[in-house]
Amino acid sequence: MKIYIAHSRNFDFKNELYLLMQNSEFLKQHKLVFPHTESDNPFSSKELFKSGCDSIIAEVSYPATGLGIELGWADMLKIPIICIYKSGSKISGSLKIVSDKFIEYSDPEDLTNKLSKQLG
Repeated sequence: MKIYIAHSRNFDFKNELYLLMQNSEFLKQHKLVFPHTESDNPFSSKELFKSGCDSIIAEVSYPATGLGIELGWADMLKIPIICIYKSGSKISGSLKIVSDKFIEYSDPEDLTNKLSKQLG
C-alpha cells in the first residue's frame, strides 16, 4: 500500500515522525511517501494523489494551512485519511469533515501499535 505522510512543518517532523515510521517493522510493509526527506521545497502532493495513493496518515497535532489543503485534495479524490495526534493536543473540529479515523497516541510505541491495528 502506498501511504503519504502529511504533516505541518511546525515541529521536528524528521526526528519525531519520519524516523519513528521508518523504524516501524509494521510500516516497513508499505511504501511510505515522506514529502520532505530530501528537500524543504513544496512537494507536489496533489500530483501524487492523482497518480495513485492508497491512504494518508496525517499528523494533525500542529495545525497548518498546507496540511489542510492536502487533506482537502485527498478527501475530494476519496483517499482514506487517518488522523494521528499526540495526547493532549487540541485538534481542529473541521478534521471530522475529511476523516472519521482518529488515533490519539502517547508515545511512539503506542502510535505504531494503533496504526498496525488501523491498517491491519
